[in-house]
Amino acid sequence: MYKICLVEDEEMLNNLIKSYLERAGYEVVNFFNGEDAYDYIGKEEVHLWILDIMLGDTISGYDLIKKIREIDQKVPVIFTSARDQDLDKIIGLELGSDDYITKPYSPKELVLRCNNMIKRVYMPSSEKMKYETYEIDIDKRMVYENGKEISLTTLEYDLLLMFLNNRNKSFSRDEILKNIWGEDYFGSDRVVDDLVRRLRKKMKNVHINTLYGFGYRLI
Repeated sequence: MYKICLVEDEEMLNNLIKSYLERAGYEVVNFFNGEDAYDYIGKEEVHLWILDIMLGDTISGYDLIKKIREIDQKVPVIFTSARDQDLDKIIGLELGSDDYITKPYSPKELVLRCNNMIKRVYMPSSEKMKYETYEIDIDKRMVYENGKEISLTTLEYDLLLMFLNNRNKSFSRDEILKNIWGEDYFGSDRVVDDLVRRLRKKMKNVHINTLYGFGYRLI
């Protein structure tokens, strides 16, 4: 059974989301403040975190993901927020989040996003791929260069895999949004530019061409 940690300071919403996730077959550990969640990080295996950005105490969702990423670069993180601002999404991506959903949202939509994230991360096919100096283990969702692992977030890995499976194909920013974030994503396409920049920084030999005014292409 996959374990999801839910951090939400609105008690009614917290309990509602917990019940929906449990009905979907997940084990749910829920927290009503950032301090309790902060103390829990690293103590047990967690397969997915759902973090509210704005919590009522001194610890925010941003503080939590910083600690999570210090311990685990790969565990998926979904941010929730009552503020629908591009800056929040970009900051979340910078810190290593994998998805962002704006309140008010449907509990069913959140469960669907969790299902998709769990499937992408923990139910891969068995295959390996090589590109330039890199070896990509599709089965384990791991990337190596000269035998050394390169830590990628879920979105960074999904973007890399999309490009590798479609070399020399040009993708618009809107197409990348739909392929990586999903059809139901609404927000600025600037998050695509940020994700590409992060992938280039971690993998210097990945040749992603910028198609100005359009999108990107891997050669």
